[in-house]
Amino acid sequence: MSKYLRFVKLIVPHIGIFIFAIICMIGTSLMTASPGAMIMFGVDKILTGKPLAVPEALESFTWITAFLDKINSISQIKLLYMTTIFFVVAFLLKGIFQYLQTVLMNDLSQRVIRDVKNMIYEKLLALSMDFYSKNPTGQLMSKITYDANIIRDAISSAFADTFFQPIQLIAYVVIMITTIFFGMPLKLILLSLVLFPMIIYPVVRIGKRLRKISRSSQEKIGDINNMLLETITASKVVKSFNMQNYEWNRFKDKNQVFYLLTMKALRRMKIVSPMTEIMGIACGSVIMLVVGKSIISGELSAGVFGAFLFAVFSMMKPAKKLSNVYGVNQQALAAADRIFELLDEPVTIKDKEDAVEFTSFETSIEFKDIAFTYGEEKELVLEDIELEIKKGEIVALVGPSGGGKSTIVNLIPRFYDPTNGKVLINGAELKNFSIRSLRENIGMVTQETLLFNDTVRENITYGHEIDEEQLERVARAANAHMFIKDFPEGYNTMIGERGLKVSGGQRQRIAIARAIYKNPPILIFDEATSQLDTESEKLVQDAINNLMKGRTVVVIAHRLSTIKHADKIVVIDKGRIVGSGSHEELMNTSPLYQKLYEMQFSF
Repeated sequence: MSKYLRFVKLIVPHIGIFIFAIICMIGTSLMTASPGAMIMFGVDKILTGKPLAVPEALESFTWITAFLDKINSISQIKLLYMTTIFFVVAFLLKGIFQYLQTVLMNDLSQRVIRDVKNMIYEKLLALSMDFYSKNPTGQLMSKITYDANIIRDAISSAFADTFFQPIQLIAYVVIMITTIFFGMPLKLILLSLVLFPMIIYPVVRIGKRLRKISRSSQEKIGDINNMLLETITASKVVKSFNMQNYEWNRFKDKNQVFYLLTMKALRRMKIVSPMTEIMGIACGSVIMLVVGKSIISGELSAGVFGAFLFAVFSMMKPAKKLSNVYGVNQQALAAADRIFELLDEPVTIKDKEDAVEFTSFETSIEFKDIAFTYGEEKELVLEDIELEIKKGEIVALVGPSGGGKSTIVNLIPRFYDPTNGKVLINGAELKNFSIRSLRENIGMVTQETLLFNDTVRENITYGHEIDEEQLERVARAANAHMFIKDFPEGYNTMIGERGLKVSGGQRQRIAIARAIYKNPPILIFDEATSQLDTESEKLVQDAINNLMKGRTVVVIAHRLSTIKHADKIVVIDKGRIVGSGSHEELMNTSPLYQKLYEMQFSF
């Protein structure tokens, strides 16, 4: 129940639209039910000319007596015309109210789902890197697409019917109760009202099972999205290994499981409607047989019976709608569960309440007794890390793959926090500063360069105001201006998804230009040249050398030749610092460094 209330709270910011929609629902219900009342008051008078008598139970209500006297004073033909006009006006107003309520509820659903998608995306941007390391991208994408759309459809249809159909049911029940005063046996009305809950019971039973099935199917669509993302991103790998058939069979299997779950849910949803209709018609038929004898004998007015029968059979439509509503709502709740799980996910890296702005880098970055492990893993990735990086120094981290070099540099912009120990900047712990101001002073160029599907200009100036002079200046410093100006549209050229329309060396130089444009005092290069050919590497390395001037730089080096002139080289192995010093010092004191250097220059 609490989750349903939380689901309903999504509507609160747009309560005005919802209230107006409810008013239109009431108008639609009144205009839908009013012909039933006209049957009761008009059929006998129009067809037989017999005056309408005031029931004894209602004689004290003078307005009812006056109303029936007014009808009795009207001729049959005039009453026929009036009834016909009333029907036309009633259905015209019903159409207007129904149109308005449909538009309003769809508007409400679109507003809510817009808000939900905004909340999901805001949360995704706020979540820490450890969250992304354990949650597949496809599953996250399915929450903002598939799950969110299920909620949208539920609000526009099922949630609307949750309010609209009960209003209609109340209107028909009022007509049924009114017929008591005009001779309808009370026991038949009570029988109808007792049978109605019996129709709803199987709906509830099916709905509970449907929610579990829906959650499973929503998780499967996340798996499918994740596989699509992986195979499209790695399409070159798939083709080079001739694995098209293998991937197609994997996709086909996942798609088949999703199909089976969808059909299981569909069968349960669709059985409800004919089930309620058959039971409703059976009840109505029994009542018609019983009451029909009273009409033939003259004990009951045909108009009263017609109004009662109209109400009974009209109740079947909202009953069927409500039966479907329960199933759709269960699907929506399953989707809401998954979305709320994401929204409730704790942000592990966040600002302290008293965090201050980091204004300038003055002294050093220090790692004090650092230990680190990813998530719930027990094995330490880093252990006993003691390191100082002074302002203006170029410090290189080298060592075998998997030794913990990238983990160390990821602690500086607080992508992760250490499990034990402290990282200090200007003598104060990183946690004392706001994350935004800290990262504003740090630039990163990584091994896997990620660019956006936008123009070269927007990629270089990412997140900053565009200054054309500064743009060209940083592009020249990054050795990028020459190839950019040769593009068909220069700096306005779209570079494609993940920058795939440009070469690897060009991507790296654009990324370096992006880092220069930010103009940070601290720079981090995470194997920025490891995947480049010799010519591209030289151009990129020249650009990096330009960028390093006057800044504090941390370099993770794959090629040791590029960091021979670093102020300090730190050798990392199995999560520990096993050597530190200049190139010359390490060649004399560090066997691992000697080995790495000889391996690279032995060919």
